[in-house]
Amino acid sequence: MLETNLIVTAALVLAVLILIGKTVVILPQNMAYIIERLGKYYETQTAGLQFVIPFIDRIAYKVSLKESAIDIPSQSAITKDNISLTIDGVLYIKVMEPYKASYGIDNYVYAVIQLAQTSMRSEIGKLDLDKTFEERDSLNVKIIHAINQASAAWGVQVMRYEIKDINPPASVLDAMEKQMRAEREKRASILDSEGKRQAAINIAEGAKQATVLSAEAEREQQVLKAEGEALSITLVAEAKARALTMIGQAAATTEGQAAVLLDLATEAIAAKKAIARESTVVLMDNDKSSAGNTVAEALGVVAAIQKSGVLS
Repeated sequence: MLETNLIVTAALVLAVLILIGKTVVILPQNMAYIIERLGKYYETQTAGLQFVIPFIDRIAYKVSLKESAIDIPSQSAITKDNISLTIDGVLYIKVMEPYKASYGIDNYVYAVIQLAQTSMRSEIGKLDLDKTFEERDSLNVKIIHAINQASAAWGVQVMRYEIKDINPPASVLDAMEKQMRAEREKRASILDSEGKRQAAINIAEGAKQATVLSAEAEREQQVLKAEGEALSITLVAEAKARALTMIGQAAATTEGQAAVLLDLATEAIAAKKAIARESTVVLMDNDKSSAGNTVAEALGVVAAIQKSGVLS
């Protein structure tokens, strides 16, 4: 009898523990549980210690609230200029409303992938081939906007969308390579011609500046030379004027007049000697060629000057 009671007690304790285990629920961070009571939505439980009623409540859905990265498979798209492209990408989504994600759609991940592919094809069809490479960022923004408009009813928000690869056909790649090579050669030719033109301009400007500087230097040199000559003439004239003034002042005296007479006689004798040296034949009167006659001539000149009143 005692053994039977122990077995019953143990069974009751075990049942209570099992019941407690089914009643107490510990939710991890960034998780949400959708609780149904008697088959109908009851509440959404988030991270922490939660309680449910066994056999009445049940966890219908477990929804992750983390941001998820979804790979978008490669697909074909046709551009506005009828070029077929193969494009793939990656989509980052996050569940914002667990209730809508559970009851608004059967599989929101699959729906978002399909919506991303159709939106991508639609946006690619609006652009030419060249623009698809240039406006990749704009494409990403437009695809995100298109997906979020439809996924709002599912409680899902697209955080980012990135196009990974855009692969045109091999023939188009070859044509693009030739075009880019031609563009590079064109830019190189333009840069080379621009460099030569700038070099020619610089050389011409340098020659012009050198000519101007040379002309200015020559002009300044001529100005300085003229100023120097003018100053020299002025100084010589001033010196001669001072000399004449001194001579005039000295000639006004008796001693000065005698000195003048002596100087004139000396210069006359020197002049006749110079003529005699330079001429091979000199015909002169003996009386007039004597030194006394020369001095007499000089004295006659002085006397004439005195008589005229120049020497007083």
